[in-house]
Amino acid sequence: MTRILVAYASRSGSTREVAEAVATVATAAGHDVVLVPARAVDEPLTGWDVVILGAPLYSGRWHRDAHRFLKKHRGELDRLQVAVFGLGPRRDDEDAWRRSSAQLDRALSRRPWLVPATVGLFGGADPPRRGRPRRDLRDWAAIGEWSHKVLAMTGAEEIAG
Repeated sequence: MTRILVAYASRSGSTREVAEAVATVATAAGHDVVLVPARAVDEPLTGWDVVILGAPLYSGRWHRDAHRFLKKHRGELDRLQVAVFGLGPRRDDEDAWRRSSAQLDRALSRRPWLVPATVGLFGGADPPRRGRPRRDLRDWAAIGEWSHKVLAMTGAEEIAG
């Protein structure tokens, strides 16, 4: 059984919901999965086979808790299978997607030692607000497909299969 840590950073809960969906796919595949906020991971990553880290992009920057997680666990992450996802645009147009992709690439380039098995970018969601319609570009089918891709790329799906 593969042990998978799904760590996430979230301000309003939409990234947590995506992390929950990723964890659900891995759990359904028979893996031992723990879902936890990235800022709460204080202990060494000993014993984990795969780490999945997700965080939103806000104003062109990846959430600081994701950066802090990577800094804190640098020495351990280079020995583990790592997958990363970001929640990006809340407008569904080519330019917004391109900007979000560049922002996530820029955030990851700050850690040249990190070579994720795969990187996913999903649409973001507005926090719920009274009197305003909520934009939500999260594509749950694409998130599920990416989750299976992570398991396959890290070898976790083969182990479960």
